[in-house]
Amino acid sequence: MSRKSVPASPDTEASASNAPEWSVTSLSGALKRTLEDSFGHVRLRGEITGYRGPHSSGHAYFGLKDEGARIDAVIWKGVFQKLRIRPEEGMEVIAVGRITTFPASSRYQIIVESIEPAGVGALMAILEERRRKLTAEGLFDDARKRPLPFLPDVVGVVTSPTGAVIRDILHRLAERFPRRVLVWPVRVQGETSAAEVAAAIRGFNALPVDGPVPRPDVLIVARGGGSLEDLWSFNEEVVVRAAAESTIPLIAAIGHETDWTLIDLAADLRAPTPTGAAEKAVPVRRDLLATLADLSRRHHGAMSRLHDRRTSDLRALARALPSGENLLATSRQRLDLAGGRLQHALGLGVRRHGTRLAVAGQKLARLSPLVLLERARARWSTAARGLGTGFSYALERRAALLERSASRLSLQPVRLRIDDRRQRLATAGIRLANAYDARLSTQRVRVDSLWKLVGSLSHKGVLARGYALVLDDAGQPVRARAGVTPGMPLDVVFTDGAVRVIAAGDVDDAPAVRRTARRRKTASPEEAAQPTLFGGPDPDSE
Repeated sequence: MSRKSVPASPDTEASASNAPEWSVTSLSGALKRTLEDSFGHVRLRGEITGYRGPHSSGHAYFGLKDEGARIDAVIWKGVFQKLRIRPEEGMEVIAVGRITTFPASSRYQIIVESIEPAGVGALMAILEERRRKLTAEGLFDDARKRPLPFLPDVVGVVTSPTGAVIRDILHRLAERFPRRVLVWPVRVQGETSAAEVAAAIRGFNALPVDGPVPRPDVLIVARGGGSLEDLWSFNEEVVVRAAAESTIPLIAAIGHETDWTLIDLAADLRAPTPTGAAEKAVPVRRDLLATLADLSRRHHGAMSRLHDRRTSDLRALARALPSGENLLATSRQRLDLAGGRLQHALGLGVRRHGTRLAVAGQKLARLSPLVLLERARARWSTAARGLGTGFSYALERRAALLERSASRLSLQPVRLRIDDRRQRLATAGIRLANAYDARLSTQRVRVDSLWKLVGSLSHKGVLARGYALVLDDAGQPVRARAGVTPGMPLDVVFTDGAVRVIAAGDVDDAPAVRRTARRRKTASPEEAAQPTLFGGPDPDSE
């Protein structure tokens, strides 16, 4: 507390001399301590107003009001996360906390430490509002519910491990049809109950199908009877959403037959009691055995009667059917005729394809780059010889003409002119010869370059590098494995010639092919001289 003296006017000095002076901060602090000392902890009942959910900081700010007043309320983040009942707009609650002030705005408020609905009516209102909300989202639709398995191998139970509920379920399962049971222990009442039940449902659904812990075929969420407050954990949204999201069929058995919770609406099936849930999960083994025995007896009798009737029908049909020899006689005859025609057709086809191959070879030989190159070289050689002969002839003719003219002329200037022209003619002849040689060299270089280009583009260059060209019987290239069938004749062209081969089969048959090749290498001279189907010695014998 601090005081500050200020000069007073003569008129007010007498009246203000005995009153202490306060700063705003000091007065706010004094009011805060007085309020907190007088109202340490209070239990306040009112209706929640102005609630908009938790702030980004995690704290919740709202107000409590009744018919005549309103007070601000704050729930800190740590307390808000532990609340069993979440505040909602318009909810009538009883808040327990301490009264304090907020000096920055000269307001007093209550710091809430716990909150609970004001009576069963408030809980029912919350429950009804939550039911309408989840119904609007479609969590309770019948179309989402899945049928239960007829006889599950593993039953998962979410309940308290120490109560009578788990003993009743195990006893009923053992009495009706013993099954393997996995229990996920949870608290079924209290602040952490809802989170534990939701985690158990999601945990069972997260188990792998073939993992070390078997995945249940059906789930039972069970709890004994109690008041609305005791069963409230099963009305929480986190539990209802976990039940609706479960991919494993779920049976809800909460309380007695007259009790109901929101998980009953989201579950695939509701049981009136935990014992009833066990009865709905598995059938009665004795009834199944009796039904199975009756069905087995009926099935045996029906099969016996069916066998007798089919035997009689078969004998009647056998007498009307023709013999197997008669059925196959026509087909055998057609096969023999086709075999005779096939042999003739094969020979004819081989000759026709041979003729086509010879014609194609002749055409290819005429169009061979070597032949074309030789022709070009011959033309250049002929042209070169003609040019040389023509040049010599022209030179000799000019020389003769000059000699005749010189013989008729005896004047010295004419002889000088003749000598000059002769020298110019000789120089021109030398230049012509040099130009001819240069042009010929240029054309030879160009021809050699073209020939090298032809060689690089020719398939023979590829064959020289170790590759081979595979041709079918029609002389067409074989580009894919799908075009080759076992026994199909093929021509394999290498850089120095071609080899006729017969396709043996897939790569997996390679060992058999190698054994056949070794046997062929050791064949007798008579077998080596045996001609093949294509009119020549066996290529494998070479």
